[in-house]
Amino acid sequence: MSVQISSLESRPATLGGADGYLFGRRAAWFAFAMTIALMIVDYVDRQVIVSLFPHMKADWGWSDAQLGSLVSIVSVTVALGALPVALFADRASRVRSIAAMAGLWSLATISCMFTRNYGQLLAARAMVGLGEAGYGSVGAALIASHFPARLRGALLAGFFACASVGSVLGVMLGGFIAARWGWQAAFGVVGVPGLVLAVLYLKVRDYRTVELTPQLDRTTRSLRDTVRHVVRVLTRSRTMLWVCVGGAAQLVVVSAVWSWLPSFFNRLHGMAPERASVFAGAVVLAGAAGSVVWGAVVDRAGLRQPRRKLLAMAVLCLLSLLLLVAAFGLATDATLQLALIVAGGFVMTCTVGPVSAIVIDVVHPGVRATGSSVLALFQNLFGLAAGPVVAGLLSDSWGLQAALSATPLFALPAAAAFLLAARTYESDAASAADHPPATAPAPLAASPAASA
Repeated sequence: MSVQISSLESRPATLGGADGYLFGRRAAWFAFAMTIALMIVDYVDRQVIVSLFPHMKADWGWSDAQLGSLVSIVSVTVALGALPVALFADRASRVRSIAAMAGLWSLATISCMFTRNYGQLLAARAMVGLGEAGYGSVGAALIASHFPARLRGALLAGFFACASVGSVLGVMLGGFIAARWGWQAAFGVVGVPGLVLAVLYLKVRDYRTVELTPQLDRTTRSLRDTVRHVVRVLTRSRTMLWVCVGGAAQLVVVSAVWSWLPSFFNRLHGMAPERASVFAGAVVLAGAAGSVVWGAVVDRAGLRQPRRKLLAMAVLCLLSLLLLVAAFGLATDATLQLALIVAGGFVMTCTVGPVSAIVIDVVHPGVRATGSSVLALFQNLFGLAAGPVVAGLLSDSWGLQAALSATPLFALPAAAAFLLAARTYESDAASAADHPPATAPAPLAASPAASA
């Protein structure tokens, strides 16, 4: 997640040619392969910890709130660090910045295996997030610069989808590695590939830093000026404000379920941690597929009346609530419960794609990347960071099953926010359409998957 103002919104349409490659096909595909490989490693390193919770609780006796915080701290530092990291990358070198990011988060992941108490591990996880901050947006900018415009949409969709691949691998690998060599060894094993890729990434060709317009130069000169610009963007549109609230609230549900499923299967069904991680990985995979399917469904719902997209999202949020509450709170048969969890996991990611598209629709074309960055800030800080620790706190008080039965209730404020956004969406979109971009290319939307 980042404010990509300088590299994307100010880049001339001729950079790389509208129909050509910046440095040729081979250089472009090498850059793409390296960037998606790092995206996978990024999310492996981020998610590996959730499959290690049963081992940590057994060995060190930490509370569920403490365990959840080990996931949440990464999203917090990603959200807070992405803006300055991206501003630096846009004014310096994208390639060297990405290599430095990958080196930092990989070393931080490896350092987790040497920690001896909760404070040390929390600090190491915070450094993982700091290293990942800005990677999604800077990597997306690099991919877009290398390829012709006609290929960017599909390639960037593939890039962002790799976050789900990495999440699944992280959950599954952690369980298997911990079963064989211990849970601390899991951090070392998954951290090494990032170091190798960080060195190889220096062979990727970078695009030239583009001179900014005076207005953009003033906007991005300092972090304070950029934050002021972000606040102005957020307050221009009620639709965007409510979409940011709704998108974050629904991600509380997603992040809580994804973080605590391995522990749920281990504690409630007596599965070994490695087997529990496989079942949890299947639910994550179902969520990844659901984000694509429901994105298409929401788009289709708005063909005649655009505001129906938001109404459809509200209905889907409520459907995910019903499925997950039934799964964790009502189902007694193990097979039925698993089926309901998979179904709920498939539906609960329904807002991931559409919220980014709606933000793009309702902000001025000149600040679309900024608008997307505001959305990603909300999603990381108030959604992805909140879910694991909220569920952990509830688990300490009520038990894990009750916590996972209650956490889906965040879908209620999500649905309410989308209904409020529907009231102003069409007028805000029409207002934004009155200001077509002049020479700037279509900016990239920052998705939660690219929030690293």
